[in-house]
Amino acid sequence: MSTFRVPAVDIGPYVTHGSASSKAAVAAAMDHACRTVGFVQIHGHGIAPGVIAGLADATDAFFGLPLAEKNMWRRPAGENRGYSPPKSESLRLSLDATSTNNMNDFFEAFNVGRSVADYPDVPAHVRHHYATNTWPDVSGFENAVSAYFGEAERVATTMTTIFADALHLPGDYFTWRTDHSVNTLRINNYSLPEDTRIPTDGELIGMGEHTDYGIVTVLWADQAPGLQILGTDGAWHDVMPDDGALLINLGDLTTRLTNERWLSTLHRVRPPVVDGRVQRRRSAAFFCDANADAVIAPHASLVGASTPALYAPITVDEHLRIKLAGSRTGIPNTAAERELARLRASSS
Repeated sequence: MSTFRVPAVDIGPYVTHGSASSKAAVAAAMDHACRTVGFVQIHGHGIAPGVIAGLADATDAFFGLPLAEKNMWRRPAGENRGYSPPKSESLRLSLDATSTNNMNDFFEAFNVGRSVADYPDVPAHVRHHYATNTWPDVSGFENAVSAYFGEAERVATTMTTIFADALHLPGDYFTWRTDHSVNTLRINNYSLPEDTRIPTDGELIGMGEHTDYGIVTVLWADQAPGLQILGTDGAWHDVMPDDGALLINLGDLTTRLTNERWLSTLHRVRPPVVDGRVQRRRSAAFFCDANADAVIAPHASLVGASTPALYAPITVDEHLRIKLAGSRTGIPNTAAERELARLRASSS
């Protein structure tokens, strides 16, 4: 039996203004978790249970609508807003230029994020990352989702502070890279309509293998099977959060800036089929992807004679364009060789 477990870290000292020594202990634990697993479950995050319950209720209310009605809230793929129906995306294409699994992820999603109205001074050439939100005509949906968005954003900001301390970077290292961050909340649903035929010629793909794109992801998820992460042992491991915990995973930009001291976490979703039906599973991923016009490169303190820079500088805009073109418009990503190599080395 596998003894794999996602490390748990209580970030309370950073939320409640704890002592310097208590924060140092949290930072050290975070560094160890990020070096060894890359997925962390956090306690002490400070999000009230009622806010999470409100998000769950709003999720059920929207995804319970008929597909034709949900499709009214679709937006162009490049805007990364609104509704995405089943089989309209393939996350694996965000890192795999050779995949033939085009647009067969069966999850459905709804996206909201920071808009130009929040950051009116962002440069014109990156404004497409800050699209206006679409809010469905579902009672209480906007208020509940907005409340959770604000709390998840607070947690993500706290995580960047912990990251800076854990990596011994200047305290403002992330601050000026995220003051108009491309922050997006993606609400996911893995249930299928009752008349959906479950494929018998291959494994059902809830969400294909991928890494997240940015600095940090704050994930709320049901305590239901399905989420799997790729461990350093090359095997896929099932992950479910502890009671009250949120999951944290690292994105590609953090891999770049740490020069692979920390690796973005390869993960996928394989929900179980029970009596011919997919067991319901919901999640909400808050992506903190940094300022669209920021340049990300390995930090000088993490580059040396024995650790040469593994990545050239890249703008967040360029990186996100390439990744989203794969997952949302089916253009395979040819620039993710290092992530793809890790996937190909896995046991399945």
